Amino acid sequence: MRDVDILDLAAREGCLVITMDKDFGELVFRTGRKHAGVLLLRLEGARGREKVAVVEEIFASYGEELVGSFSVYQSGKLRVRRG
Repeated sequence: MRDVDILDLAAREGCLVITMDKDFGELVFRTGRKHAGVLLLRLEGARGREKVAVVEEIFASYGEELVGSFSVYQSGKLRVRRG
Protein backbone atom coordinates (compact mmCIF):
# COMPACT_ATOMS: atom_id res chain seq x y z
CA MET A 1 0.00 0.00 0.00
CA ARG A 2 1.06 3.56 -0.54
CA ASP A 3 1.85 5.60 2.59
CA VAL A 4 -1.09 7.92 1.96
CA ASP A 5 -3.47 4.94 1.77
CA ILE A 6 -2.09 3.50 5.01
CA LEU A 7 -2.54 6.84 6.78
CA ASP A 8 -6.08 7.28 5.43
CA LEU A 9 -7.12 3.74 6.40
CA ALA A 10 -5.66 4.11 9.89
CA ALA A 11 -7.44 7.47 10.33
CA ARG A 12 -10.79 5.99 9.25
CA GLU A 13 -10.40 3.07 11.64
CA GLY A 14 -8.92 5.11 14.51
CA CYS A 15 -5.61 3.23 14.45
CA LEU A 16 -2.13 4.44 15.31
CA VAL A 17 0.49 4.01 12.58
CA ILE A 18 3.81 2.67 13.88
CA THR A 19 6.55 3.12 11.32
CA MET A 20 10.22 3.68 10.62
CA ASP A 21 9.36 5.54 7.40
CA LYS A 22 10.09 9.27 7.71
CA ASP A 23 7.77 10.02 4.77
CA PHE A 24 4.82 9.91 7.16
CA GLY A 25 6.06 13.16 8.73
CA GLU A 26 5.75 14.90 5.40
CA LEU A 27 2.26 13.52 4.87
CA VAL A 28 1.13 14.78 8.26
CA PHE A 29 2.85 18.17 8.42
CA ARG A 30 3.31 19.37 4.85
CA THR A 31 0.03 18.16 3.41
CA GLY A 32 -2.05 18.43 6.59
CA ARG A 33 -3.26 14.85 6.22
CA LYS A 34 -5.62 13.74 8.99
CA HIS A 35 -4.47 10.88 11.20
CA ALA A 36 -5.32 9.06 14.42
CA GLY A 37 -1.68 9.10 15.51
CA VAL A 38 1.73 8.25 14.10
CA LEU A 39 4.67 6.82 16.03
CA LEU A 40 7.93 7.17 14.08
CA LEU A 41 10.66 4.90 15.39
CA ARG A 42 14.23 5.98 14.69
CA LEU A 43 15.83 2.64 15.54
CA GLU A 44 18.30 2.10 12.72
CA GLY A 45 20.13 -1.18 13.21
CA ALA A 46 17.73 -2.46 15.89
CA ARG A 47 16.49 -6.02 15.66
CA GLY A 48 12.87 -7.13 15.91
CA ARG A 49 12.86 -7.96 19.62
CA GLU A 50 14.49 -4.65 20.49
CA LYS A 51 11.86 -2.78 18.47
CA VAL A 52 9.06 -4.67 20.21
CA ALA A 53 10.55 -3.87 23.64
CA VAL A 54 10.77 -0.17 22.77
CA VAL A 55 7.17 -0.06 21.53
CA GLU A 56 5.94 -1.87 24.66
CA GLU A 57 7.78 0.63 26.86
CA ILE A 58 6.38 3.59 24.91
CA PHE A 59 2.80 2.27 25.19
CA ALA A 60 3.20 1.56 28.91
CA SER A 61 4.51 5.05 29.63
CA TYR A 62 2.76 7.25 27.04
CA GLY A 63 -0.18 5.25 25.66
CA GLU A 64 -2.89 7.92 25.80
CA GLU A 65 -0.56 10.72 24.67
CA LEU A 66 0.02 8.92 21.35
CA VAL A 67 -3.62 9.18 20.28
CA GLY A 68 -3.90 11.92 17.65
CA SER A 69 -0.23 12.87 18.00
CA PHE A 70 2.80 12.62 15.78
CA SER A 71 5.49 11.09 17.98
CA VAL A 72 9.15 10.37 17.30
CA TYR A 73 11.27 7.98 19.34
CA GLN A 74 15.04 8.38 18.98
CA SER A 75 18.05 7.83 21.22
CA GLY A 76 15.91 6.75 24.18
CA LYS A 77 13.65 9.83 24.03
CA LEU A 78 10.08 10.32 22.84
CA ARG A 79 8.89 13.63 21.39
CA VAL A 80 5.13 13.99 21.18
CA ARG A 81 3.58 16.65 18.97
CA ARG A 82 -0.19 17.10 19.17
CA GLY A 83 -2.27 17.74 16.08
